[in-house]
Amino acid sequence: MSARLSQKRQSQRTLPEFRGTTNLNFSQASADHGVATHRTVMLIELAGRDKTSVGTMHDISFLRLASAFASPQASCHVSRSTRTEELAEASCDPLFFWAVGAETMATNMDRSNGITAQVDAQDGLDAPLPILEVQKVDMQFAVAAEFVAAQVSNNVLILALQSGKIMRIDLDNPTDIDDIDLPKKASEVGVIRRMFLDPTASHLIISTTLGENFYLHMQSRIPKPLSRLKGVQIQCVSWNPSQPTASSREILVGAIDGTVYETFLELATGVYRKEDKYAKIVYRADSPICGIWTDVIPGSPDLRRVILAQPTRLLHFIGRLGRHGSEGSGSIYAKLFESEQPSVYDASQESSPSAPSALVVTPEAPETPVADASKPKRIFAWLSSQGVYHGKLLVTPASPELGDKLFAEARTLKTSELPTSGGMSNNEKGWASYVALTQWHIVQLVNNRIIATNRLDDSVIYDQAIFDTRQRPVALLADLKKNTFWLFTNREIFEVIVRDEDRDVWKVMLNAQRFEDALQYANNASQRDAIATASGDYLIAQEKYMEAAAVYGKSTKPFEEVALAFIDSKQKDALRKYLLTKLSALKKTSTMQRIMLTSWLVEIYMSALNAIDDTITTKAELISSEYSTTSDAQKQLKATSREFQDFVRRYKDDLDAKTVYDIISSHGREEELLYFSTTINDYNYILSYWVQRERWPEALKALNKQTDPEITYKYSTVLMAHRPVDFIDILTRQSNLEPRRLIPACLNYNRTTDDPLSKNQAARYLNFEISQHGCTDPAVHNTLLSIYASHPSTSSDEGSLLTYLQTHSPHTFTTSSSDSRSDPQKRLASLPYDADFALRLCTQHAHVRACAHIYTIMGQYISAVDLALSHQDTETAIAVAERPEHDQATRKKLWLAIARSVISGSTSLSKDDTTTTTTPKGLSHKRTPSAQPDASTSASISTALSLLKRAPDNTLQIEDILPLLPPFLYIDALKEPITAALATYTQNIETLQSEMDASAASAARIKAETAALRDRWVMVEPGEECAVCGEVLVSRRFWAWGCGHCIHASCVEEELTRHAARATVARLRELRGQLEGGGAEGARRKRLGRELDDLLGRECLLCGEFAVRMVDEPFVGKEEERSLRESWAL
Repeated sequence: MSARLSQKRQSQRTLPEFRGTTNLNFSQASADHGVATHRTVMLIELAGRDKTSVGTMHDISFLRLASAFASPQASCHVSRSTRTEELAEASCDPLFFWAVGAETMATNMDRSNGITAQVDAQDGLDAPLPILEVQKVDMQFAVAAEFVAAQVSNNVLILALQSGKIMRIDLDNPTDIDDIDLPKKASEVGVIRRMFLDPTASHLIISTTLGENFYLHMQSRIPKPLSRLKGVQIQCVSWNPSQPTASSREILVGAIDGTVYETFLELATGVYRKEDKYAKIVYRADSPICGIWTDVIPGSPDLRRVILAQPTRLLHFIGRLGRHGSEGSGSIYAKLFESEQPSVYDASQESSPSAPSALVVTPEAPETPVADASKPKRIFAWLSSQGVYHGKLLVTPASPELGDKLFAEARTLKTSELPTSGGMSNNEKGWASYVALTQWHIVQLVNNRIIATNRLDDSVIYDQAIFDTRQRPVALLADLKKNTFWLFTNREIFEVIVRDEDRDVWKVMLNAQRFEDALQYANNASQRDAIATASGDYLIAQEKYMEAAAVYGKSTKPFEEVALAFIDSKQKDALRKYLLTKLSALKKTSTMQRIMLTSWLVEIYMSALNAIDDTITTKAELISSEYSTTSDAQKQLKATSREFQDFVRRYKDDLDAKTVYDIISSHGREEELLYFSTTINDYNYILSYWVQRERWPEALKALNKQTDPEITYKYSTVLMAHRPVDFIDILTRQSNLEPRRLIPACLNYNRTTDDPLSKNQAARYLNFEISQHGCTDPAVHNTLLSIYASHPSTSSDEGSLLTYLQTHSPHTFTTSSSDSRSDPQKRLASLPYDADFALRLCTQHAHVRACAHIYTIMGQYISAVDLALSHQDTETAIAVAERPEHDQATRKKLWLAIARSVISGSTSLSKDDTTTTTTPKGLSHKRTPSAQPDASTSASISTALSLLKRAPDNTLQIEDILPLLPPFLYIDALKEPITAALATYTQNIETLQSEMDASAASAARIKAETAALRDRWVMVEPGEECAVCGEVLVSRRFWAWGCGHCIHASCVEEELTRHAARATVARLRELRGQLEGGGAEGARRKRLGRELDDLLGRECLLCGEFAVRMVDEPFVGKEEERSLRESWAL
């Protein structure tokens, strides 16, 4: 039996569903006919039409555009010729030209998520397995007696035989079977009539025909008698809702005499302990108790609900439990039954007391599509002669009214409505013997037939005879934990297999127009689509257009059919909502479809806004319109405008800018036009709009928000001319601009402004770019120079111009040949502006100091001084003369020119100067002829003396000034400088005399030391060794130094060859080669010998500079180290 059970469970699977998709719109007709051309999508602006009529025509045009994509192979079955005529007719509307090439566009559209309709296409495919199927269980062992009772729970099967034996089978391990015997023989206690197993399969109660009751725990194989329930014919048991396993805790037991007991069972461990702690009667009824159900009301653990089933009525109790000190010490249900009055469902007039009766509930569902915790997850069913009374186990409200509500919502599946067989009615054959509940179906055993009905619509899904009429049914049970179902007869076991039973629930709820519930149980897209389509049709019939629009948007009902329904009903708002819903369902890759829908929506929004505006403007027939007052219309206008803005923000990436501009412009909606431009960041359009209307604050506000430099360049001239301060403020906040591109705007502004230079915005911006951003573009600097030079205020005050020139001049001016900056060309190349242009500009506007400064930068000091002196600007000339710091000759020449100009009035630097200095055009000489040497002579002498004091040291002397003075002059004024000059000369003569005396003494001392060197000697001992090689020194030629070291000449030469500088070594080898080669004779050989001796005997190798250079050499050479290692080798 175990192998068969396992095999049958594995067979419980559902075949996959195969569904096809039929596209009713946006076909690939062009692709089918080989069309591969690409045409331009255009929108022709409608002009001169009434706004309302245009809006309606636009709706029809967009609808025609959608219909133009209909497939000729779809369910519409439209031929190509017919489609051509429809397209031709639709093209009568100018707006329909927007859809030129629609067929070509259709080839690129996404068919999987477009405006399509999906239908089931299961015809011809294998039918799915039946929801319910009854299969016989083949037992692999012999049974000696008939079955009299059975129970199943938590995959544990309990079978009671007529002989009194009990078989306990674990279906997870069916080879392990427990054979259990009652403690007494069947003749003493009677035959087992009923068994009751808790949901966990931990507790089993056995009741016999003679009123003997036993308790068997899962961990025990010996049933224990329940002495406190002796003589009680147990009919039903309600186990504790907490489902404990160690003990049963408080349970309710229903007897055949109508008595309800409360007891507490546990496995006794002591000799004198009983399994039933107590057994108390908590309720008495006047008829048998056929079933009891107990559960906890959510939110309060002490609040319980108890349902008692009798053959003809149901009792519903709800109340709080009475708690005691310790668990199992007393009854907890007594208080509930004593204090609460039950809600009663009485069917005594229609039901027979003798008919079978039972109370069952659905098994625990592991998952449920109902997400709301307040909705019931379990169903009850009460079997009576009338039929099966079933309903939801509601949990709210948690009050005595709960029972009345539960009974009011429940309904009866009458026995008379069940199908019959053999031409006989069910009443003639008898009532249903047993009942069981699956999650969605009611399973009844009528005679030998299993009849399964859907509890939602009472439709029969299964009706078949299962066993021979000669057999007697024993039980129809449900495993509340594992959701399995079993049928037992006195000889056989059947498994009722339930598979995928909720697959048709959505259809039942759809037929009942319970659309929300149907959606919860839809398993795939086609089912949800069918629900949405049916729901939309229902809402349209109820004239609930807005709700229908939301539902239709999620369906694949033909697009043109839905749109026409809303257009014919004049439901613009519903049409708008439908298009929005459809748009939100489209994929991002469906580009053309999204563009079409968004464009149509823009048209609808504009028409709606214009219609409301017309209503507000005319104020006519407000009573009969949808707005009762003007205030209502204005509120609606604001709401629609906000909705349009939200739409634009959300779908801005799907809107075609040119199309939207044309649509909004055709309706004259300025506010919406600007909002759209702002949303898509089309600041070029926004600026153009405000500039054309000379709305400068709005234009500047838009410019401040954008970051595109090209837009700034485009509108710079006009904004600079009208709002220079604010415009420059914006420019200084942007770092991605090229100042060169803004020069035209600056020059145009400079030509028209009368502001002082300190408030000149062009100069302000250029200065900002130069100082803050380090701009080195010559065009920018030249422009700033031109602004400074051409400004009227600069003619009287060159401060700003000179400040700029000095700030951007080389740091030092020098004519020293050792400095790279002495080259005027290099100095000019380092300037950020064009020096020639600057000089020409300053000359044109007669800026003497600026010209002199530029001449100085060019290295033309003479021209700079000449220009300054020609305009009697001695201070500028002196400033120029101080520049050549390292060229004393040029400096003295400049100072002499200044002195000559001040004393004699001549502007020529020298009479014999060959350099011709020309005054630039525009800078004419302004010096007046020099005065006669009479009254002004003393002033000239005073000025000359001041120049003499200001001149740098050794630059201008009194003897340089005297030739410039008149021949006949009182010397009193020059007495002091002449005296100072003579004193200086005297001091210089004395200094030279002392230096000459020191030189003579030094020469005498050197002569004496030289003479003493001739008599210097070194003593060499007879056996003294060479300091390098260690051999006897006198064995060959050697060198002896004053330090006392003596070395062979050959050793000295060898050491120098090894360690001296390359040049020294090369010279040594050259000299040695010439001497040994024999080519040198006579005086030349002597000269070469002396040079060789000078190289060898220049210094001691051990204490001279040579020894210092050898400090990093090791004491032991590589060859010597190798020999030492070899000497120490073993």
